[in-house]
Amino acid sequence: MNEVLKSLRPYPMDELNRIKENLKKEGKKIYDFGTGDPKEPTPTFIREAIKKAIPEISQYPTVAGKKQLRESIANYIKRRFNVSVNPNTQIIPSNGSKEAIFHFPLVFIDPKEEKNTVIFGTPAYPVYERGALFANANVYPVQLKEEDKFLLRLDKLPEEVLKKTKIVWINYPHNPTGTTADKGYLQEIYNICQEYDIISCSDECYIDLYFEEKPISMIEIGTKNVVVFHSLSKRSGMTGYRSGFVAGDEYIIQTYKKFRTSFGVATPEFIQEGAIIAWKDDKHVKERNEVFKKKRDLFIKFFNKIGLEYLYPKATFYFWIKTPKNCGKKYIKKLIENGIIVSMGENFCSGIEIKENKCKSEYFRIALVPTIDECKEAIIVWEKVHNEIVGA
Repeated sequence: MNEVLKSLRPYPMDELNRIKENLKKEGKKIYDFGTGDPKEPTPTFIREAIKKAIPEISQYPTVAGKKQLRESIANYIKRRFNVSVNPNTQIIPSNGSKEAIFHFPLVFIDPKEEKNTVIFGTPAYPVYERGALFANANVYPVQLKEEDKFLLRLDKLPEEVLKKTKIVWINYPHNPTGTTADKGYLQEIYNICQEYDIISCSDECYIDLYFEEKPISMIEIGTKNVVVFHSLSKRSGMTGYRSGFVAGDEYIIQTYKKFRTSFGVATPEFIQEGAIIAWKDDKHVKERNEVFKKKRDLFIKFFNKIGLEYLYPKATFYFWIKTPKNCGKKYIKKLIENGIIVSMGENFCSGIEIKENKCKSEYFRIALVPTIDECKEAIIVWEKVHNEIVGA
């Protein structure tokens, strides 16, 4: 077995699924706020386009994807970010974003070179670290701090680290905290990456899921040494369809495309037809955001009522919540025992932090994925659990 695989802890969502199955066997009603997989239906017009496109004879899709899809993505980038990209040389369709994020370091990291470090902030989506580890990169997690608004501050890192860095991962709007980044911050990241010849990888899967000002993209700052990763999973409720794209620096994209032919990750053409129409439409995105805003506001009112501290989410469908004083994991455990599935903060720590016993998160995450009615039911259960532990 691969040594990296042997060293990895179980994937956090797999553990959550095991807990859910056990609770179901006990006959518990489950309110699943653990995994970011919304219950809202995929829009009908997208599903109909996919149905119509299912062919009688199935043939291999190409890594480059259909021309119409790349053009639809380029038009979306122009419409949303006011940036022009070449659909033939600066865009690659992907099967969602996870596989693209995971594979990216395999192409651009040479472990024999001095410049083989991958930087990412924690708490974080686990795939940044896992992709880097499988590429035999030198992994450099940086603990994101509340006083820095959970922004990855490259300007605070030692110069000797930056000199050896090949890839930096940023993710704003951020999973799991819901924090966003402004143009000044992204400009600072861009400038540092240009100075040290670092590839700036920006995971922007939540960029269209916002409640206040529109989040901006790294690609609005520039495309040199910049690669952005997008997905229809959250934007269009297409988690199960696995459709997204990678865009940015032409040389990097073309190099990545060359190697992706070996990965076997081309998207089926009938899924591409659904993606073409999804990237063209913004109305359904706005409608979905209104639903998530109602859920967010419902929980803001509830958390304020019971006195739970949380990071105010301007974007994403996540709440990053602090456990009540002197409660710690007991609070999270009691919620889960009562069917309210949440993700512990430790799930977003890096493997290095866990190994060195530096992962001591006092936070947990909820994803606003149950229906509104389920959220209302869950709040009743949650308040009862909270009062039992903390006191009314």
